[in-house]
This record gives sequence, structure tokens and C-alpha cells, in this order.
Amino acid sequence: MPKTEADLMAFLAELGIAVSTIRHPPLYTVADSQALRGEIAGGHTKNLFLKDKKDNFFLVTVGEDAVVDLKQIHQLIGAASRVSFGKPEMLMELLGVTPGAVTVFGIVNDRENRVKLVLDKDLMDHSVINAHPLTNEATTSIAAADLIRFVEATGHDAAILKVSA
Repeated sequence: MPKTEADLMAFLAELGIAVSTIRHPPLYTVADSQALRGEIAGGHTKNLFLKDKKDNFFLVTVGEDAVVDLKQIHQLIGAASRVSFGKPEMLMELLGVTPGAVTVFGIVNDRENRVKLVLDKDLMDHSVINAHPLTNEATTSIAAADLIRFVEATGHDAAILKVSA
């Protein structure tokens, strides 16, 4: 069973990480979420769940306005081949979320460490990062340094790379 939003919040609290969460109607796209910009400060995320031909999976988290060259990104993230979007079934199996709710926080559900997380350097220049807390009906704000602590506490490396144009 994937972790829930409540499980995520409990895990963050155990780590001593303070976050703030704002509830809102379901948001499925960056365009949907841009309506909240006046209310939530910080860097807002766009997430790409990708796979290569050898079934290596990647979660690439960039700023909402970032431009990512999907024909070239495999060279930057260490993929074995060009990448494509991962199937919704694998998204649920590995990160415990559905399309439209993909989030850096989903890494908490990747207990077997099958997903390589890549955080875009430009996004991480923000002091606060905003992401869905395993549901697209809320946005959680977390300090960038605390996001790194969270990722490492899940057993993943927080690879910070320049992947956006």
C-alpha cells in the first residue's frame, strides 16, 4: 500500500521538517496550478516520470516554467537510452501516485530505490520548493535544504543537475 498524505506528513514531522500545506481543488497541470501563484511563494514544480529502454526509471523535478529537451535529457541524467514517459501503472507501483499528482514527495513510496531522482539546479536555487503532498488537492511548501534531507531520509540520492534550458 502506498503511503498517504498523512503518512508523508508524519514522516516529515519525525525528521523535524516543518512544512506548510494549502488545500485547493485538484490541479492536473502546471497551467491549473498557476492560478494559485499569488497565494503560494517559492519555486513551483513540474515533474517528469521517465524510463529508458532498460526499464530504468527517473523522476525529474524542475521549475514549472522550465523547458526540458526530452531528446537530450538522457545524456544528462545517466539513462541507458533516450527516455519516454513511464506508464501510469509503473507510476503507481513505484511512486504511489497517479498522473496529475506526480511529485518529488512520491519518492517516499520507492522503497526498493528503483527510481533515480533528479532535481533541477535552477529549481533548487529557490529557498522554498512547492510540491503536491501525494495528492493534487494540496500544495506543500518545504525549504530547499529540508527537501534534500527528506530525499536522503528515503534512501535516495538527491542528484542536483542542470537539466532545464
